[in-house]
Amino acid sequence: MKPTKMRNKMIYQATFQTKSKQLGSALSKDLHKKYGKKSVRVIEGDNVTIVRGEFKGVDGKISKISTQKNSVAIEGIKKEKTKGDKFDVYIHTSNLLVTSLNSGDKWRMAKLEGKDPKKQPKTPIKEEEVKKTPTVVKKTPKETKEVDKVQKKEDEN
Repeated sequence: MKPTKMRNKMIYQATFQTKSKQLGSALSKDLHKKYGKKSVRVIEGDNVTIVRGEFKGVDGKISKISTQKNSVAIEGIKKEKTKGDKFDVYIHTSNLLVTSLNSGDKWRMAKLEGKDPKKQPKTPIKEEEVKKTPTVVKKTPKETKEVDKVQKKEDEN
């Protein structure tokens, strides 16, 4: 089998994990300098610019991701059918340039910054939050009876 045919077959039959890794896009110059990486796997919420194709130069936010097609749908980019219905246009991730990242995923941001995401320190609890949480003291049935007796005597007086 020809090498190109074999490569295409492997891409078509790839596992979900492998296909997910192929959803990478180039980072803009600013982000490249900041993180020291040329590309990143795109997720919903990233802002991108289209570099090649029919919609070249259009900026937008990623709304949907299709691992099966290796492409993404971008907010505001739609085509119209002859009957008037509109549908999303999926653009291959190699034709995109990531201009700003969705920082909601802490694991992804740690990986980009070159830190080990497994060893990330947990956020410290502030003293104010500790004071607000009520402390619950468990009492044995014997202790609760004694407390009830003391309260009844105080109520009688």
